[in-house]
Amino acid sequence: MRSLFFLISFSLLALSPLRAEEIPRSYTFSELVHKEKGAIVSIRSAKLAKEGGGPLKDFFSVPSDRLKQEIREGSLGTGFIIDPSGLILTNYHVIAPANRPAEDLLVRTSDRKEFPAHVIGKDPKIDVALLRIDGGGPFASVILGDSDQLDIGEWVIALGNAFGLEETVTVGVVSGVGRTLGTGPYDSYIQTDAAINVGNSGGPLFNIRGEVIGVNAAINAATQGIGFAIPINMVRKILSALEKEGKVTRGWLGVMIQQLTTDLAKAFKLNDDQGALVSEVMKESPAEQAGIVRGDVIVEFDGKKVGQMHELPTLVAETPVGKSVPVRVIRDGVPIQLKVKILQLKEE
Repeated sequence: MRSLFFLISFSLLALSPLRAEEIPRSYTFSELVHKEKGAIVSIRSAKLAKEGGGPLKDFFSVPSDRLKQEIREGSLGTGFIIDPSGLILTNYHVIAPANRPAEDLLVRTSDRKEFPAHVIGKDPKIDVALLRIDGGGPFASVILGDSDQLDIGEWVIALGNAFGLEETVTVGVVSGVGRTLGTGPYDSYIQTDAAINVGNSGGPLFNIRGEVIGVNAAINAATQGIGFAIPINMVRKILSALEKEGKVTRGWLGVMIQQLTTDLAKAFKLNDDQGALVSEVMKESPAEQAGIVRGDVIVEFDGKKVGQMHELPTLVAETPVGKSVPVRVIRDGVPIQLKVKILQLKEE
């Protein structure tokens, strides 16, 4: 009997699909910080300025000659290395304006070494930029995770240089996903209560497994305790274009849209409030050519359902320029199938 029990137990173990090394490890906050801090960088202006006094310096009576020393003009923000060769991801607004001289950016790594940084790609529409530093590698780099797998209430850790203070760590949870802030057609943010302060912009938001699931991007100045990050999956889709071409080419439909409400759905004879309501069609646009009119509700684009308004711009943007795709709209309660040829979105 004992032999039979052993045989059954051994067989169950052998058939088990999960092995210890296959289960993603969760780190303590301290372990994660020590593991990942080497990939976090401070992005600074190379312009020199005279340092003035301040409340802390006045309080500690720092000698006046030291107050006049030349220092690097404030930290612009944070970035993180995504490839050992020296590719750095950050926010576009961290390295803006667009006419900033190429020699005006410095990157300081966690070991206090400084390197000139070159902007090799930027996308103002979702607020990301790709930099490169040469020499000194290979560098410590992060692992990019899957932001689509985030759960509400999941622990997240933000690393950065809040207010210019290097190696600042804040912890919180995912408060929401797919948040729209009205910042543009592609906004779909991760909301967290982890503090994201000035200087944290461009830094990574980690899950507890040490994977980057967002790029810290914004704080709500009016409401403390609310921060936002760009989902890393949104960034993944454009990384190759940024590295190879320096910019992102997006598709253009040519409509203004608004979110459906329950009352609007009833007014437009719809069964539910799913879809994007067309409030305006631009002249000589692909939408106009395809026969889309004001008042249409776009419920499907290229075979993909449009549940919320913010989903449509992303679907259009990711469509190859010149491709003709089917579009399903509801007009006066009647489903209509159209075909539209997507053109290129012009840079503003």
